Amino acid sequence: MYATEVFARYAAESRGEPLDAKVLHHAKRAVIDWYSSLHAGLDSPAVQGLEAVLLDDLDRGSARLVHGRAATPRAAALIQGTSAHAAEVDDSFREAMYHPGAATIAAALAAAQSCGSDGPELLRGVVLGYEISTRIGVALGRAHYRYWHNTGTVGAFGAAAAAGSLLCLDEEAFANALALVGTFSAGLQQAFRLETMAKPLHAGRAAEAGLLAAQLASRGVRSSLDVLDGDVGIGQAMSTGPDWSAVGASLGRDFHIARLTFKNHVGCGHTFQAIDGALELQRLNGFTHAQIERLHVATYKPALEIACYIDPRNGAEARFSVPYVVATALVHGSVRMAAYEPARLDDPATRSLMARITTSVDPEIDAAFPGRRAARVDVVLTNGRRFSHLQPDRKGDPELPLADTELGDKLIELSAPVIGESAARALLARLWALDINTELP
Repeated sequence: MYATEVFARYAAESRGEPLDAKVLHHAKRAVIDWYSSLHAGLDSPAVQGLEAVLLDDLDRGSARLVHGRAATPRAAALIQGTSAHAAEVDDSFREAMYHPGAATIAAALAAAQSCGSDGPELLRGVVLGYEISTRIGVALGRAHYRYWHNTGTVGAFGAAAAAGSLLCLDEEAFANALALVGTFSAGLQQAFRLETMAKPLHAGRAAEAGLLAAQLASRGVRSSLDVLDGDVGIGQAMSTGPDWSAVGASLGRDFHIARLTFKNHVGCGHTFQAIDGALELQRLNGFTHAQIERLHVATYKPALEIACYIDPRNGAEARFSVPYVVATALVHGSVRMAAYEPARLDDPATRSLMARITTSVDPEIDAAFPGRRAARVDVVLTNGRRFSHLQPDRKGDPELPLADTELGDKLIELSAPVIGESAARALLARLWALDINTELP
């Protein structure tokens, strides 16, 4: 069987099987985090641009945007998939180097609304999208991540699988949905190595592409089922010929959705181990930012390649700057949305500390990537005292998970400025009850 057929067989066989309560709980956590990320990104330039360009697809259609505006399903998937990735606060699955929620849940929700699905059906689609896409990301490996933005490439498969579940595709159609979306899969890392608004569009396009592929497959449109594992398929063209033979071996037994990372800071997740390590050093040793003579961060190579800005000039660049976020954390105590406001970007204390921060690749830490995201932080104070700390994981990783209450607080923090605190709390309560609700949020 081709990999697409393996996934389609699992989707068909698991359709009538009840999901474990723990799996459903983790799915609800993912949806809650998605709404947090969605609200945080609504005012981003990319989302505003999309709503202006897609006027013909708004105020009509069977889907709706989070603020209630009607939209065609594909427009809703595109806009909300983009919004959920725009603020850099969305979830991730470490081993796949991938943010699964943005595209997968955007496509699932648009499909669910268009089909009149209920909460449990939405959660089932979300779980299926996560389980299939993360396995594709793991198989493609670090070689794929060198050039490609997995949230755009792998995300298209998550969106197609989730939408295929909501559209109740049979086994053959489901395989073809995955095969079709393989030809839509795209997203280059070069798109965010300079100032850009393009990065969140990768997630939005993945959501739209996945929904479109599922819709086409439902109408009998077919594609090459060996799009992943064929001689000139994605595995060969976009990686180094990965082994697909066991890609579905743990489906239904090892649920990847139970091992997500939820962000505890705002910004690029590749910087979080440095933030956590610096704050832990400060907590343990009681120094202030003004007492730091120099600080060094040693971490894995992709972190420094992606979070590459040394002198960020705007909020988008600052999200991808190790010196900026570490200095911000030590000066202000946290890295939240306010960290990227214009006044903060030019804060004299932050800029002064940034000039004393250096970075390098640590070979041992780099060898453990992507399974572990560590950093070693070394500090020398003005009085000559030296401190060092190895931060093996990030707060929010499976080893240091956010509690349900912390995840709820994140939704209130990011959603209340947009919809009001009472509405945010009501939304949170509805999302926790998705597994028993007949109506979508």
